[in-house]
Amino acid sequence: LTTCTYYKVTIRILILDHFTTRLLSSCCKMSDLMSEDITIVEDLHKNREPVPEMKAIYFMRPTAECIDAFINDFKPKAKYKAAYVFFTDYCPDDLFDKMKKNCAKHIKVCKEINISFLPLEAQVFSCDNAEAFKSIYSPNSKDRDQTLEMIADQIVTLCATLDEYPGVRFKKYSQPKLAELVDNKLARHYELDDNPNKKGKTQAQLLIVDRALDPVSPILHELTYQAMAYDLIQIKDNTYEYKLKDGCKKEALLNEEDELWVKLRHMHIAEVTGQIPKLVKEISASRGERKQADEKISIGGLSQLMKKMPGFRKQMAQKTVHLSLAEDLMNHYQKNVEKLCKAEQDLAVGADAEGQKVKDPMRTLLPVLLHPHDTTDKIRAVLLYIFSLNGTTAENLNKLIQHVKIEDERGYILNWEHLGVPILSTPSMFSFRKQSRRDRSDEETYKVSRWTPVIKDLMEDVVENKLEVKDWPYQSECPSVWNGSRAVSARQKHKGSSPDDLRSGSRLIVFVLGGVTYSEMRCAYEVTHANKSCEVIIGSTHILTPRSLLEDIYNLGKQPMESFSIEEDKP
Repeated sequence: LTTCTYYKVTIRILILDHFTTRLLSSCCKMSDLMSEDITIVEDLHKNREPVPEMKAIYFMRPTAECIDAFINDFKPKAKYKAAYVFFTDYCPDDLFDKMKKNCAKHIKVCKEINISFLPLEAQVFSCDNAEAFKSIYSPNSKDRDQTLEMIADQIVTLCATLDEYPGVRFKKYSQPKLAELVDNKLARHYELDDNPNKKGKTQAQLLIVDRALDPVSPILHELTYQAMAYDLIQIKDNTYEYKLKDGCKKEALLNEEDELWVKLRHMHIAEVTGQIPKLVKEISASRGERKQADEKISIGGLSQLMKKMPGFRKQMAQKTVHLSLAEDLMNHYQKNVEKLCKAEQDLAVGADAEGQKVKDPMRTLLPVLLHPHDTTDKIRAVLLYIFSLNGTTAENLNKLIQHVKIEDERGYILNWEHLGVPILSTPSMFSFRKQSRRDRSDEETYKVSRWTPVIKDLMEDVVENKLEVKDWPYQSECPSVWNGSRAVSARQKHKGSSPDDLRSGSRLIVFVLGGVTYSEMRCAYEVTHANKSCEVIIGSTHILTPRSLLEDIYNLGKQPMESFSIEEDKP
């Protein structure tokens, strides 16, 4: 839109594809578009009425589907006076030539603007590609290489947007293909850059992590506010539905415009509930003040004016939302989750709350299996048990599957092997080595929240220059700022934690192939806060919840749809 203003074009129609619709929705409102003279937003893939007297912006991905839809808008007869085309990333030559051949005279501007990702939070991005999980890990996948190419292109646009040319690192023997693709595409991007001063490596690292590195974090019941909400409550498109005392249903958007959400989201539920009495008191006080105003002041309608004050009403609405959400979460916790957490933490950590090693994991698991928990919770507990042993015997696994009653759905457990996570123990199991963990025995934690995601260890090791190069090699060149024995924080002056200050230091970009959890997202903020000279940004193909991951795992074993018969599709 800013580019269109530069070209002195007044355009009132904006045409988006499915991805760019989500992209714009994640970072701006309709009012923002209207301030740029956009009054109509259309779907590229739907039938539209021609408006031949008006010019149109096309913001879309450079895919064959989008190019064909664009061409159809101008052949045989043009729907618009002219087109200003903006691609999310690099447009392949064959598609560009096809568009030029068919529509050249209608195109006034054609640019690649390098933003093929969703900026979900201040330090979180997504490729918005949940389908990539099956493409990458399914043994029946036919488009794995194509999917990795697309993901690499998206990562490059993120780096370009951040103006970073990072050193690319990856876990040895894990996803070297993606690391190679990203590194080559970054080099090509900066070679083609219009800037005469070719960009060298910046003070940044890009760490590519495979989901298999930490199978525990996505399965545990996490008790911080955001992670707990998306695990236990039905929240779709970040929209939380709740009831008021009068029974009316309302919806609230959980995003960064909600200041209270940003303040509470990484807190433990015990800390959040500690905020509840304060919120109740504030809501009650505000209602009392409004009632007194109604009684004392009627001339000029000042009380009505107070009620309509946007800031006042917004703050009260936010407090009501989080009062309701916190109560919902505590109800779930007290009803069911509390009984699961101790066993889950003992299995994940390998020790109880007093630090005593768990000698017989089956004794820890058994109470969960005997309790009438729902099937999904039992599957999660069984998986944690198997992960703790680094795989179990076929005989033991069959007994567990029978106990949970998933004989026909054993893919929820067995399909983890497609990620490289050991489920059945074999004589060659010595080749699978668990990630060594940091000692956090001195850190204060809640007894039901002792587990720390593996990715936090990696982030801290990178920031302190302790991540072993033999285990996490660079794909090519190592940025000089990281090429030493001292921690980055020792090389940089300590800055404040404002975004401008953070940008002046080093930057760590972590990409998790196969989905990132809310607990791992939280770790990026925690490490950034603890190390003011290094900003950590985390992203993935998509955002995971425990239940969505289990469904993804189960679907890995399914054959492609075309091979299904009608009988097989019956429930």
